[in-house]
Amino acid sequence: MTALDLSSPVAVVGTGTMGQGIAQVALVAGHPVRLYDAVDGRARQAADAIGARLDRLVEKERLTAAERDAARARLRPVGELAALADCALVVEAVLERLDVKQELLRALEDVVSDDCLLATNTSSLSVTAIGGALRVPGRFVGLHFFNPAPLLPLVEVVSGFATDVSYATRAYETARAWGKTPVACADTPGFIVNRVARPFYAEAFAVYESQGADPATVDAVLRESGGFRMGAFELTDLIGQDVNESVTHSVWRSFFQDVRFTPSLAQRRLVESGRLGRKTGHGWYDHREGAERPEPHTAEPAEPPAYVVAEGDLGPASELLALIREAGIQVREEAEDGGTRLVLPGGGRLVLADGQASVEFSDVVYFDLALDYRAATRIALSHCQDTSARTVAEATGLFQALGKKVSVIGDVPGMIVARTVARIIDLAVEAVAKGVATEEDVDTAMRLGVNYPLGPFEWSRRLGRGWAGALLDEMHEIDQSGRYAPSLALYQYACATGEREDTP
Repeated sequence: MTALDLSSPVAVVGTGTMGQGIAQVALVAGHPVRLYDAVDGRARQAADAIGARLDRLVEKERLTAAERDAARARLRPVGELAALADCALVVEAVLERLDVKQELLRALEDVVSDDCLLATNTSSLSVTAIGGALRVPGRFVGLHFFNPAPLLPLVEVVSGFATDVSYATRAYETARAWGKTPVACADTPGFIVNRVARPFYAEAFAVYESQGADPATVDAVLRESGGFRMGAFELTDLIGQDVNESVTHSVWRSFFQDVRFTPSLAQRRLVESGRLGRKTGHGWYDHREGAERPEPHTAEPAEPPAYVVAEGDLGPASELLALIREAGIQVREEAEDGGTRLVLPGGGRLVLADGQASVEFSDVVYFDLALDYRAATRIALSHCQDTSARTVAEATGLFQALGKKVSVIGDVPGMIVARTVARIIDLAVEAVAKGVATEEDVDTAMRLGVNYPLGPFEWSRRLGRGWAGALLDEMHEIDQSGRYAPSLALYQYACATGEREDTP
């Protein structure tokens, strides 16, 4: 099946923020659009609000006045479900409750034709479970738009267990015809984005709960070293702590309380206290007028070392060697198979985060992963209380000489960026192995849905197939709760192009 013809009416049931956004997308694409809400008057209010947004698009020269007028003429609020009888697509965006959605969809089946495409915009419920109440479940799909729907390009097209491939294809092609970037995925908790993104929040909260670093420092490292647009604490304040925690709990419960998705107790306390983020004026940060934003921890200036000894090529951090030379610091190279460390003049070692803790070794400072060591403006260092002051000072001065701000955090295995990226890669690889989506669609979803600088498979290709599994193996040795145990899929992925033993 191809995309719906533009003459085909589209209906949106539920006229909150998401419902209005989806309706606007279909309307601007050229469809006649009908709005229905169970609360009297809300459909009319939604139509007025959409009309006002169309006016703003004209003001911004993104729409002509004639296009706006034509769109307004195609928009019609209705007071009864019966008015949706000739619609080719109905998208529901009502309360996130299974019983409410099922009751609505059963009522719609009594009204629309049997080949009408029915869709849900749910972000947390099972598409299979919602469609299970339908007489014709094969024509039911998930169309998960991201807020704000008119601006964000990604749409997850979710096939339930009973969804017919022809209807999933129609939904996919229609979303693409509307100017969106659709990705196809199977019905799994969290779909693609909300499943694979859990570690971005969870690992930041875990670092905080272990007193490894404060929120402002974690956020700064994720942005300025990891290349993420926002840090986890500021992003959840924007989303709403209650909303973010609800999604986390939904995914955790749906995976039968898999320890890898365990919610954060610190976030639970934040929600219990009513500090939900920007919408309440206070979350991880104080957003009230006049409140000062806390600064990330930044180390005081230190003298750079006169030289460093490079043992090996530093692996994913190999670019640092060129930067060190450009800063006028001598690099003495010593060949060592698999070496990924620098030896400082005082004898201490500077090692790329590998999942181990500094306390396990004598005089070691770890440095975090960066998206791009040349472009990064901040680097995190980690050490234990037994690390010599000279080693910490030399490591700090080295990165400062490269033009980086330095944040010194606690002895955190895997640090901040490295453990986050490793866990994201693991969940992404497992999702693909289980048939949730393709590698390409996972990368597209994570870049467009949550603005990651790279998709998980793009990260993995940069770092090497075995990098994430090796780091998680080390973390699992320290924390054997299962939270960091690499998946079987990640092990198989890492071995897929590697050398194998001739015999078991």
